[in-house]
Amino acid sequence: MAIYAIGDVQGCFDELMQLIEQISFNPEKDLLWFVGDIVNRGPNSLETLRWVKSQGNSAVVVLGNHDLHLLAAYTGAKQLKESSSLHKVLQAKDVKDLIDWLRHRSVMHYDADLNIAMVHAGLVPQWNILEARNRAVEVEKILRSDDYKEFLQHMYGNKPDLWQDSLEGWERLRMIINIFTRIRYCDNKGVVEFNEKGPPGTQAENLKPWFQIKKRKSQETKIIFGHWSTLGHYSFDNVIATDTGCIWGGALTAVRIDNHKNQKFQVACEAKQVISESTKIPSVN
Repeated sequence: MAIYAIGDVQGCFDELMQLIEQISFNPEKDLLWFVGDIVNRGPNSLETLRWVKSQGNSAVVVLGNHDLHLLAAYTGAKQLKESSSLHKVLQAKDVKDLIDWLRHRSVMHYDADLNIAMVHAGLVPQWNILEARNRAVEVEKILRSDDYKEFLQHMYGNKPDLWQDSLEGWERLRMIINIFTRIRYCDNKGVVEFNEKGPPGTQAENLKPWFQIKKRKSQETKIIFGHWSTLGHYSFDNVIATDTGCIWGGALTAVRIDNHKNQKFQVACEAKQVISESTKIPSVN
């Protein structure tokens, strides 16, 4: 059995199919781990969503900020521009099934045998893996409940920006989902700066990539993530970054993670017309 972690697809269905062919994926024995953002911006979000869903237990998906954007649009918590690629999803005859499937995906996946975790964006240094999993469950429970629409109404915003166990209510859930789906940089105390998007070296002096905080409590577990196209493929500090900017004309990347060799597979991508909101989802950042 092979396990492949696949970076942000963002509706680039043709490139995904090329990558699936390149790795000779066999759904009867192999697993695909998707780091989130399987929809939005690219031209074929509906096809991508349907295909990933059709793989059943052979596809493990964690939610990204663009996936949450789709959920928010479906519930009316966010209005889409007329040009958005997500209208095709919302107008599909199977939209309810797709949305129900999507909101039952995890926010964090952890394989204890491999000691590998997968999240969309990252973790704050204050959380060890058990704490991170417990926080993920808080959000997963509400997304899978009848209260998910109300949660999506309160999901937006950059505050709070410092995790504290004492956080309550919507602020607590907003902070949790922002960490899992939006974090790139924070300071040594774990204060997150959600507006920094550039590659390491371009950030404010007091900030570091979340995975380079020296006292990060999750550093004994390998963490797979996406979200950060300006970082690109990165395989140091016991993390593997997989977002190589397919939507921007980069590549769609898969990394085999079950044999500890971290073999990389890539399909070159043509830049797509960006048909996405510029507003903040958990900022669509």
